[in-house]
Amino acid sequence: MTSAASTDSPSAMTAVELRDAIASGSVKAQDAVADCLDRIARIDPALHAYSQTFGDLALDRAAAVDRGEVTGPLAGVPIAVKDLFCTTAGTTTCSSAMLADYRSPFTATCVARLEAAGAIVVGKTRMDEFAMGSSSETAHGGPIRNPWDTDRVPGGSSGGSAAAVAARLCSASLGTDTGGSIRQPAALTGVVGLKPTYGRVSRWGMVAFASSLDQAGPMTRSVADAAVMLEAMSGHDDRDSTSAHEPTDGLAAIDQPIEGLRVGIAAEYSGDGNHPEQDAAVQRSIDLLTGLGAEIVDITLPHTDYGIAAYYIIAPAEASSNLARYDGMHFGHRADAEPGDALIDTVKRSRSQGFGDEVKRRIMLGTYVLSSGYYDAYYNRALSVRRLIKRDFDRAFEACDVVLTPTATGPAFRLGEKADDPLTMYLNDVYTVNANLAGLPGISLPAGTANVDGKPLPLGVQLIGKPFGERDLLRAARMLEAALGPMPAPPDPA
Repeated sequence: MTSAASTDSPSAMTAVELRDAIASGSVKAQDAVADCLDRIARIDPALHAYSQTFGDLALDRAAAVDRGEVTGPLAGVPIAVKDLFCTTAGTTTCSSAMLADYRSPFTATCVARLEAAGAIVVGKTRMDEFAMGSSSETAHGGPIRNPWDTDRVPGGSSGGSAAAVAARLCSASLGTDTGGSIRQPAALTGVVGLKPTYGRVSRWGMVAFASSLDQAGPMTRSVADAAVMLEAMSGHDDRDSTSAHEPTDGLAAIDQPIEGLRVGIAAEYSGDGNHPEQDAAVQRSIDLLTGLGAEIVDITLPHTDYGIAAYYIIAPAEASSNLARYDGMHFGHRADAEPGDALIDTVKRSRSQGFGDEVKRRIMLGTYVLSSGYYDAYYNRALSVRRLIKRDFDRAFEACDVVLTPTATGPAFRLGEKADDPLTMYLNDVYTVNANLAGLPGISLPAGTANVDGKPLPLGVQLIGKPFGERDLLRAARMLEAALGPMPAPPDPA
């Protein structure tokens, strides 16, 4: 291991710090982007966080920032984009052989809005294939590695976006969260990950996994960075029928005391399987929030334990429908036809070659629960559980303003440790899926480290807010972040 980015380099700054330095003229946007690209070239071969970089495009845009032609609340800030957001630059692959050569004719709304705010996209990050995974081990071409320990996973599915932010290979990144895919990797890599309320951010141009659960959000090194990113990318979009008409101004105004804020603690979120230092991190957060003047309230969320089962029926069902288009005829990889092949034979071969094992597993599971004779027993029952989970949160929020939970059961696990046990892997999302089922905003922030095999590994805590309650959620997260203290950078891998 070598030391992390020097404290006076642009890569060591948070997005807000770098934006302000560029605006003042003390740092050139071109230098910031060049520093970022240099670190990617040196460090990413050990992490495999990026699928592609846009060096010339990024430097040209940085030059435009330095000339004053590009302005905005993120002017000059280098960001990375998860490789399931369509962009006219490069390819959009979802880390799958199925879309290895796909070039989009348009750019996703949330990416375009970040660019309109002055952000500079330096590249696209790898991920679990089609966002299906909790460890970033299902990515086509091999796993992504955690910068804190390259023998461990960075979490998933937005593992590349998380690893890139943690390793200072960009100032901020864009991820997606269907059942925890922003928050869980944020916790495992020691960064901030924000899943907005469903509908807060447009899904147009985002390759769908489970349409009623997917939501785009920022991954950053501070809560203030996440707030600025969210404000820039939010807002109604006529091209997304689920996009909400909610005000976006003021989301970044979060430096306000939280005295009197009611923080709910649910007994259902303290699992026996948690790492002891994870439980200690939650208790430390409770004590700090109390010291800040927050009121701690005991709440109950009685249907919490049914969340994983409901999620792994609803999400695969929607995935099986969304991925039906990848047949080699309309979209995606097309296998070579063999003599005597019927159309269905070529489609079967195309899908077999294009999809990895985890994607196939979820397609088959989703197709099964939607099939005649099983639809009511599985899919409709899961939807009923989803409504009960949402009702639990509605009732809890009558007594509290935000809910504090662990983000994950503990620090990052080793590569391959859970790869052969899908059910154990699915339980990595036990503390995150219910916010997606209920459509609620959630944020994970670093809460210290656990010593594992002589190495410090990050821990995260999660705050869940009311629907479209991001401002109070971010205020609470900002105050807790300040009380917890800064998270150090991981050492650069050798």
